[in-house]
Amino acid sequence: MMLRRSFLALSIASMAAPLVARDRFIIMQSTTSTQNSGLLSAILPQFTAKTGIEVRVVAVGTGQALRNAAKGDGDVLFVHDRAAEEAFLADGHGIARHDVMYNDFIIVGPPADPAVTKGLNNAVAAFTRIAEAGALFASRGDDSGTHKAEMRLWQDVGFDPTSVSGTWYREMGQGMGATLNAGIAMGAYVLTDRATWIAFRNKGQHQILVQGDPRLFNQYGIIAVSPESHPHVRADMAQELIDWLLSPDGQAEIAAYKIDGQQLFFPNASRDN
Repeated sequence: MMLRRSFLALSIASMAAPLVARDRFIIMQSTTSTQNSGLLSAILPQFTAKTGIEVRVVAVGTGQALRNAAKGDGDVLFVHDRAAEEAFLADGHGIARHDVMYNDFIIVGPPADPAVTKGLNNAVAAFTRIAEAGALFASRGDDSGTHKAEMRLWQDVGFDPTSVSGTWYREMGQGMGATLNAGIAMGAYVLTDRATWIAFRNKGQHQILVQGDPRLFNQYGIIAVSPESHPHVRADMAQELIDWLLSPDGQAEIAAYKIDGQQLFFPNASRDN
């Protein structure tokens, strides 16, 4: 009888432990670039090992991630569109915003370079040449952070490319990887974040043509979803993730993530923005 009771107690304990572990998770609404680059799958296991908290990532464009988080479909938001992030806070959906890391955008294109952009460090000049040449351009067209950055550049050009959508300007409505695949297949120019480009394995003959413009700076920020607006969110665990990403350990993990010897993201944590 004692043996049976001991076995029963052990069985109950063994069943209860996984239930507790499964309950310790948060949902991160993030961008395709953090996922496609391999960064999150490289660093989040370190956080889980330290805290026991699993991070379940929903990787979509920044615009969709913001909309999802605004509905309470996530505990933490990790994206790259500062203006939209600040609007998210102003609408009461988030607690605070923090810089985490940065990289940059680049313009890639075919070796023929029909718009003669190679070597430019002025993205607006490159976009102007692409428009004047009517050279194929593949746009994400998905309200992502990359798409928003692209549209700001077109605004600086003084041209609305959607007015010629379907001609030389092709709106994919897809993530970065799918847009790169389509752009390479059709021999088009593409604006991409550098991390996704480094990790991308189907480059064909496409190459980096335009880089180095300060307007191509790409900052990533993280925000805990507000429990006042969405009482069901796991605010404490979300804050644990934020604290870890901003800590020396988290920042070191970001800096250490490389592909073929190239660093993809550069940590610049800030706790006061």
